[in-house]
Amino acid sequence: MDRKLPFTSLVVIGTMLFALFFGAGNLIFPAQLGQEAGTNFWPAVIGFLITGVGLPFLGILAIGFSGSANLQDLASRIHPLYAILFTSALYLTIGPFFAAPRTGAVAFDIGIVPFLNGADPLIPRFIFTALFFGITIWLSLNPQKIADRVGKFLSPAIIVLLLVLLAVALFSPMGSFQAPSSNYLYGAFGKGFTEGYNTMDALASLVFGIIVITIVRSMGVQSKKGIVAATFKTGIVAAGFLGILYVGIAFLGASSVGSLGVLDSGGAVLTSVATHYFGQAGLVLLGVVILLACLTTSIGLMTACGEYFHTLVPSISYKVIVVTFTVFCFIVSNIGLTNIITYSIPVLLFLYPLAITLMLLTFLSPLFGHARIVYVAVTIVAMLISVVDGLAALADTLPGGQLGKLIEPITAFYGKVLPLYENGLGWLIPTLIVIVVFGVIARVTGMSSQESLRTDEQ
Repeated sequence: MDRKLPFTSLVVIGTMLFALFFGAGNLIFPAQLGQEAGTNFWPAVIGFLITGVGLPFLGILAIGFSGSANLQDLASRIHPLYAILFTSALYLTIGPFFAAPRTGAVAFDIGIVPFLNGADPLIPRFIFTALFFGITIWLSLNPQKIADRVGKFLSPAIIVLLLVLLAVALFSPMGSFQAPSSNYLYGAFGKGFTEGYNTMDALASLVFGIIVITIVRSMGVQSKKGIVAATFKTGIVAAGFLGILYVGIAFLGASSVGSLGVLDSGGAVLTSVATHYFGQAGLVLLGVVILLACLTTSIGLMTACGEYFHTLVPSISYKVIVVTFTVFCFIVSNIGLTNIITYSIPVLLFLYPLAITLMLLTFLSPLFGHARIVYVAVTIVAMLISVVDGLAALADTLPGGQLGKLIEPITAFYGKVLPLYENGLGWLIPTLIVIVVFGVIARVTGMSSQESLRTDEQ
């Protein structure tokens, strides 16, 4: 019989989950969105909340609902080889390639640079990121203690410190919302939706969901029903905190334009606003928040990556993988935040539609008898569109423009025939249509158990 988890345990796990999500991008992107959205604040924020809060919540639930042992197990419903490639790409994206190095870069740019008084940041960045990722290694080598270290201590500190700053901004705003920038003048919802990709939280949710389920099971909850209920409740806690803070940070950015103008980055917005309200003390407060938020996310990502790749390649120890990946993060973080963000966008535009459709298929799977043909057809359609979007974004970052010329006919064609393509959502309607069409085919043909997937109906 399942043990009924007390409310306090659910809150601790939920705040731990919040802290794992709430890192570098969660601070800088909503602040920049608020500044640029201006009077189109709510459409942009709602779009951002769907991808920044709603999808991570669905990702956590999808892992629990599926009954899968891990993301690779879930993705194997499409094909075993695809499962390895997709899962590895996702872990590398939210791990050593982009998200984890970004935590160190953001912590330095916002928490340290304002105190350098214009000095060359090269040596200070090297020293800071060495210490930052050194602490990450130390805490990541004991993953069984992550709930205690993150859920009970670091998470509440992040929430309290941020709420102090946001409460002051709410009750004494710097000014009124200004006219939106060109990016948000039209299609603010779609722009906010795709901007939420940059947090990488929907991808991370498919990883962090396993951490939550492991902790829940260790507390005596074993049945699928009990696990789904526990992940739902802890997900609500994490999603609630994320939603409140996203809206607050976006409001902070939108209300600051009259006084500060539109700044180059969300980091600059946060440091300027903190200085406006609290002076030097504000910079210290913000620096502490940034450091805690980025450190908890870095620990969670390295822990998850270490566990997955050790499972994939058992001959390499967990310790060796964590140390190797964290050292790689240290190197990448020193190339600068702008470069990390720039080169992550093509990868995110490719991976996000694949991750979102996998979540949708997980919940809809019982309706079409878990037929593999539906998973395969939907994934192929999503990939045909997302790979072009990723290449188009990559072309914008490369000199010469040759790649852009090669794919321009395809993007022009997609723009004409796919609804919402200009808003970055061209994959949505085609995948929904394919789910319906192939789902009906699977039901009508009555596929046998050998042709369908054996999933979580036990």
